[in-house]
Amino acid sequence: MELDRIVITGARQHNLKNVTVEIPKKKLVVITGVSGSGKSSLAFDTLYAEGQRRYIESLNAYARQFLGQMDKPLYDSIRGLAPTISIEQKAASGNPRSTVGTITEIHDYLRVLWARVGRLECHRCGRAVSQQSAQQIVGEIAELPEGTRFQVLAPMVKDRKGEHRDVLDQIRQAGFARVRVNGVVVPVDGDIRLDKKKKHSIDIVVDRLVAKSGMRGRLTDSVETALRFGNGVVLVAPEGQSERVMSQQRACHHCGISFPEPTPQLFSFNSPQGMCPDCSGLGTRMEMDPELVVPDRNLSINQGAVKPLGVVGAGSGLGTSIVRAAAREHGIDLDRPWKRLTAAQRDIILYGTRGQRVNVQYTGSWGTGNFKFRYEGVLRTMMRRMHETKSEGMREYYRKFLSNRPCSACGGRRTRAESLGVKIDGRNIAEVTALSVAEAHQFFDRLALRGNEAKIAAELLKEIRSRLRFLLDVGLSYLTLDRPAPSLSGGEAQRIRLASQIGSELTGVVYVLDEPSIGLHQRDNQKLLAALKHLRDIGNTVVVVEHDREAMEEADWIIDFGPGAGRHGGHVVVAGTPSDVAANRQSLTGRYLTGDLRVEIPTQRRRASNRTITVVGARENNLQNIEVAFPLGLFIGVTGVSGAGKSTLVNQVLYPAVARKLHGSDLAVGAHDKIAGLDEIDKVIDIDQSPIGRTPRSNPATYTKVFDLIRDFFALLPESRVRGYTPGRFSFNVRGGRCEACEGDGVKCVEMHFLPDVYVPCEVCQGKRFNEATLQVKYQNLSIADVLDLTVDDALNLFVNHARIHAALETLAEVGLGYITLGQPSPTLSGGEAQRVKLSRELSKRSTGRTLYILDEPTTGLHFDDIKRLLIVLDRLVTAGNTVVVIEHNLDVIKVADYLIDLGPGGGSSGGRVIATGTPEQVAATRESYTGQYLARLLPRASRRAVGG
Repeated sequence: MELDRIVITGARQHNLKNVTVEIPKKKLVVITGVSGSGKSSLAFDTLYAEGQRRYIESLNAYARQFLGQMDKPLYDSIRGLAPTISIEQKAASGNPRSTVGTITEIHDYLRVLWARVGRLECHRCGRAVSQQSAQQIVGEIAELPEGTRFQVLAPMVKDRKGEHRDVLDQIRQAGFARVRVNGVVVPVDGDIRLDKKKKHSIDIVVDRLVAKSGMRGRLTDSVETALRFGNGVVLVAPEGQSERVMSQQRACHHCGISFPEPTPQLFSFNSPQGMCPDCSGLGTRMEMDPELVVPDRNLSINQGAVKPLGVVGAGSGLGTSIVRAAAREHGIDLDRPWKRLTAAQRDIILYGTRGQRVNVQYTGSWGTGNFKFRYEGVLRTMMRRMHETKSEGMREYYRKFLSNRPCSACGGRRTRAESLGVKIDGRNIAEVTALSVAEAHQFFDRLALRGNEAKIAAELLKEIRSRLRFLLDVGLSYLTLDRPAPSLSGGEAQRIRLASQIGSELTGVVYVLDEPSIGLHQRDNQKLLAALKHLRDIGNTVVVVEHDREAMEEADWIIDFGPGAGRHGGHVVVAGTPSDVAANRQSLTGRYLTGDLRVEIPTQRRRASNRTITVVGARENNLQNIEVAFPLGLFIGVTGVSGAGKSTLVNQVLYPAVARKLHGSDLAVGAHDKIAGLDEIDKVIDIDQSPIGRTPRSNPATYTKVFDLIRDFFALLPESRVRGYTPGRFSFNVRGGRCEACEGDGVKCVEMHFLPDVYVPCEVCQGKRFNEATLQVKYQNLSIADVLDLTVDDALNLFVNHARIHAALETLAEVGLGYITLGQPSPTLSGGEAQRVKLSRELSKRSTGRTLYILDEPTTGLHFDDIKRLLIVLDRLVTAGNTVVVIEHNLDVIKVADYLIDLGPGGGSSGGRVIATGTPEQVAATRESYTGQYLARLLPRASRRAVGG
């Protein structure tokens, strides 16, 4: 008989203390607790890992080599375990070719749909292009109104210079009586003289007919003759109507372009048949950046606005002479500030005269002369010179002006021009993938196809609509289908995978999720919870590691870990229903749920001064040309629903623009007019959630530089001084003190040929990383390797009398990382932990009081109690005179901010506007603000009087 619960006995993975716990099946189970208390150790490293390991063990040896080897977690027994699927919070893909559309397979269905029912138009002139048989052409002509006079013509020459005597002779020999030359019908045996220096068009008049019943036989003969002489093209010229071009070929005869047969590969930017040949389907490429070429738009060209040209007014070389000539012939004032030139004038300077020659008067050592030169533009000249130069120094100089920009050939649409001519309901595939999920859902919902097209597309549309529906259900309505996968946050990538699992309709599975609510506004939380409940209701067990209050209140069962983090955690404090947890006085989570503990609202908020940084005319992505002021010296929260434009404003406009101005950064800056007030700050620091290191050699101790202090300290110990050891002796990255058998890695890789590689502890150093002589130097009976294995809290006690080391470690403890070990490999840290390590490093530096700190959702992975500690740290930064800008959805953070900037009202195209600014109380009183609506429930002093809305 199947157990109705999963029973885990004696779990000891990582910091779990011999945990025995029961997880009810077919329920929504939330595992919570403070950071580092053992939640993920149970959910992912024990429950999921064992389910996956048992599945892999069931496969043969050949299959196992492709799946990797999984170690058995530490436990006594696990009973009732069903197949497990992990939906972790990790980046969807680092591949720039991967998009939301390709991950969800929506793009695959779109490619087939456009190939089978799309209508081809010429991408140059917009005329319809179709391929018809002779019978179809006859049928279309036969539909002309009865009595219509028309001619059937075969095109022989189109807009070509020459006398064309051979063509005329061929027509005479074929027995035709009339020919149309340049639009005029003349007898073919007449005296036809053509100017060989002019372009001409010649068409054979195959037949002249009147539309009536019974003409089909003669018309068929005429059409077939015209097709034979016109190389598959026939012209039909009805009297008083425009001429029609009909063809057996898939070509635009007006532009002279042939089109390939529409296949699914033609619409794939990952296939050579469909990708843009210039950018190979990436949509971007390294090009000369006009922003870097013209760094100061207030200067004129003569004053040196175009940096590579230098001060044109003082130049005497051939290059500057060509620029002056191009400017003279196109009416460009070289003394006018760059920003006041028209877009067309700036284009001429940067991109050239499009092949048109300019008259240049140039004086050299040999004298003066007039010459005609093609002016290719500054950007093209620089790119050409970079490729042609043999000087590495010059190549390096030109590279300073490069940046990754949308491909100028395809405009960032990734596919070749011929693909973009195929349309459904007036839109090509690139235009549809540029829509948000919500807009795409509307487009396909109202798409009405008829006849055979409807039958062909039925199954395709069903799949597309259902996948879009699932993405809407998990709160991703604002994402566009062409959004690159590397730009997705961990939470967004996780919800995309969740949407695909909902679509699979599997039952009897254990789903393990890692904080799916990350990056989600409270407005969209219910959608996510409804999706999780749907998975539960169809017969699955849903286990969620989560800190969100609403998720806990909606759960069927909660398992609370604690009581502390690291070695102070690893116990199940309470397991039961939400009411059971709330009633347990030993549970920190329960006390926060009941309101016994809370993040307090400050009694007094800092007031905004006149010192501000103001972003003017921000219009990147979905920002609606907005102006936003960031008051300095405050704790500022940037809020709004998912996709409202928060990250675009802060991470793509504000931060790169400030970093470029203050630190000479070459980051791409989002579209905006200007940023005022930058003289009020002296540096900007972005504390994001990217890893602090890519290799196991990097760890919190090395990143925060505390390991340098510890190595210095060990070098001063008496044993070290006797042996003559320097701080370098205690590094596992250089020869001398490290174990040379494993080169300081601590493990060795054993190749297993047809089985996966196995990593085993180094036999020489036993995983310690250092050689025996180095390990003999000890402080309080601990070697340098033992110190790296200490938690931050333990290290604080060890170095309590060493001020500099203690101060550096204290900042790690203050940001809630007392439980991590000093030598924990960087790749094993979560995004939230990596962000707090970076924050601790900044705290340990001496503050100038004029720094702008930017944090993107710093509460990721944090329990209520951890958030309280984080806010104390951020408050310290602001109290020192700095400015902290936080992008956040967590209401505990939002309610304590000094100043809020709320964007919205919706996501995607319905967002990008400033809905409210001011204190949390002022935003809570704004009806149009979704953030304000949720804030109003937490702020009893908030005015209920509507502001604006």
